[in-house]
Amino acid sequence: MPHDGTAFEYQFTPRELAELWKFDESTIRRMFMDEPGVLIYGKEKRRDGRRDYVTLRIPESVARRVYERKTRRAG
Repeated sequence: MPHDGTAFEYQFTPRELAELWKFDESTIRRMFMDEPGVLIYGKEKRRDGRRDYVTLRIPESVARRVYERKTRRAG
């Protein structure tokens, strides 16, 4: 079964990327929540009114892709 290798590369936590990029952790979570390739585990959009508990793991290649997309180019 072919794969793109993201499962076996370094996986950042939102806290790690927040520290590296000098953002709030909640900003990183919003930035990556719907990004293809991010591992999301937990209960999302609960109907019982309780808080969502979702764990994100962000592959290095996904972080690089988002960084490149969000970086303004001189032009």
